[in-house]
Amino acid sequence: MFDTRELGRRPGALKRLARTVEAPDDFGTDVIGVRRGAELRVELRMESVMEGVLVTGTVHAPLTGECVRCLEPLAREASADFQEMFSYPDSDSSFRRPAEPDEEEGDEEALFLQGDLFDLEPVLRDAVVLSLPLQPVCREDCPGLCPDCGTPLAQDPDHGHEEPVDIRWAALQEFAGRTRSDESAGQDKQEKPPRGSEDDPQEK
Repeated sequence: MFDTRELGRRPGALKRLARTVEAPDDFGTDVIGVRRGAELRVELRMESVMEGVLVTGTVHAPLTGECVRCLEPLAREASADFQEMFSYPDSDSSFRRPAEPDEEEGDEEALFLQGDLFDLEPVLRDAVVLSLPLQPVCREDCPGLCPDCGTPLAQDPDHGHEEPVDIRWAALQEFAGRTRSDESAGQDKQEKPPRGSEDDPQEK
């Protein structure tokens, strides 16, 4: 919770602050995000306006996850900007922004101050999640994993496999190999020189 008591309700009043807070829950997706308990650095600019407090700021969040190509762990920092209006509970609806023609009523839930306090968690969550990369990689040219055995190709650039043999042709190739062996053996017999007359048995 953030306190606006020192800001007051005089329109135009400003207050800046920086704070480090713990992420109350996991922010992110299955492959990358902010883990529960990680420190979020928040820089805020609070401005008092007629209908409430306009909060503008930036959140810096440590990200952990894994590369979608090679599945190696990765860590980086994300920065996301946000702006949100926290209305006074007793504010007149006439001060609120009119809905655009293509907006459905109730699509965007209004946020309200709770006394002099406001909860920034849903705003931070939306800002961080929307800033996450859809396909995080450890490096832009990550070659990924070998599709045959799963070896990380970055660690073994010369990695490769013999061309796989189609099982439908395996039996034919084996038959062809036996045929070539038989032909070779027959040719060796034909090329063997005949025995000389001196090797012939004595005539009876």
